[in-house]
Amino acid sequence: MFKGRQFDRSVILLCVRWYLAYSLSLRDLEEMMAERGISVDHATVGRWVVRYSPELLERFNRRKRPVSRKWHLDETYIKVRGRWMYLYRAIDSHGDTVEFWFSERRNLTAAKQFLRKALKRHGRPERIVIDGSQTNREAILSCDAADRLQNRSRRGLKPIRIRQSAYLNNRIEQDHRAIKRRVRPMMGFKSVNSARSVLGGIEMVYMMRKGQAKYACTRQLSLAEQFELLAA
Repeated sequence: MFKGRQFDRSVILLCVRWYLAYSLSLRDLEEMMAERGISVDHATVGRWVVRYSPELLERFNRRKRPVSRKWHLDETYIKVRGRWMYLYRAIDSHGDTVEFWFSERRNLTAAKQFLRKALKRHGRPERIVIDGSQTNREAILSCDAADRLQNRSRRGLKPIRIRQSAYLNNRIEQDHRAIKRRVRPMMGFKSVNSARSVLGGIEMVYMMRKGQAKYACTRQLSLAEQFELLAA
């Protein structure tokens, strides 16, 4: 994973973890490393975050424990290059993160892409709670119908129940805050690709804090220990 890098893996993992987990700028990390006698440019740290976040997330997803069959779905705003884009997110009835999807647009196509990804990775939920969004409702109905048509088992699949309630969906609105709290000091992303990579890393750290990895079921591990496990 770190073959051919000038810096030791421990330095790279430390910078990536600190940037994703805490309200630090890339220049903050450059200064903090300098205090430890390590000379690394803030731009290099940025490249590490973009390069390694997706790979760490992929490894985490292979170790992620199952979610429940009752989901809450919503999207929130993220600024990229001075304009608003959208992060689709879903959590389950226990507050665990089900899935997320970063999109340049907020429309039926984006909602369906997000749902297809969630259904493929986690299977069919019994119920999905949304706010008053008709677009999200249409996306659920469409993906549900397609999924049932492709069903090869002998038993029929029950339709996914949709519950539209702004009050009940406060749960995911509150959950957005942890992501927005980390993104806010960044003052917006410079590119779609970097936004997608960094947001994936932030979501991964949040899932770690929720204890969503299978290895976290039997023992509590710090973020540092979890990063070491993923990078091993």
